[in-house]
Amino acid sequence: MMELYIIGASGFASEITEYIEQEIKILGYFDVDKTSYEIYDFNANFLGSEGEFEFSKSSKAIIAISNPKIREKIYQNLKNKKVEFPNIYCKNSLVSKKAQISEGAIICPYCTITSNAKIGLNFQANIYSYVAHDCVIGDNVTFAPAVKCNGNVIIGDNVYIGTGAIIHQGSVKRPLIIGENSSIAAGSVVTKNIPANSVVFGNPAIPLTKENLKRRR
Repeated sequence: MMELYIIGASGFASEITEYIEQEIKILGYFDVDKTSYEIYDFNANFLGSEGEFEFSKSSKAIIAISNPKIREKIYQNLKNKKVEFPNIYCKNSLVSKKAQISEGAIICPYCTITSNAKIGLNFQANIYSYVAHDCVIGDNVTFAPAVKCNGNVIIGDNVYIGTGAIIHQGSVKRPLIIGENSSIAAGSVVTKNIPANSVVFGNPAIPLTKENLKRRR
């Protein structure tokens, strides 16, 4: 049985615990403080800050934190301590044998990753999300629940995509591109390229500005 630390001790960590605890021994939880940990009925100890912890050789961990930039920082710090980051494929998820997924991924129940998808480090796919064929996804990308990413889409590093968002299909010659460090609001429908460092919302998705909010109301 794999032994594993969980970085994060809030709601998502609680969900992940229930998904995996029958197959993986959880050694403990890390977080910036104990407030969230005390809300949930975790079966392993609170260990404080992962930055101050002395990990043993070949320790394994997953990062149950949705913020892409925080996840990136924690990953880099712990890699320097030789911590390993296995991929977690929860029961009832489907991952194509032709998909390529880098380490640190968490694929929650009822998620699907289809053929020829290429996914970077620390990907999180919450329940009922999917990645369709021939998509390329960067590092530290977060899919909130029920994100629908259709085929031939390119997503840059550190992108957060909110609950229920739909990413329209691109094509082989003209993939739909979402630039790095962008955030897609819940329920958005992305029909065209999104520049890097953008925040968009709505159907179709447009930049989140005061003017655009007034128009949509």
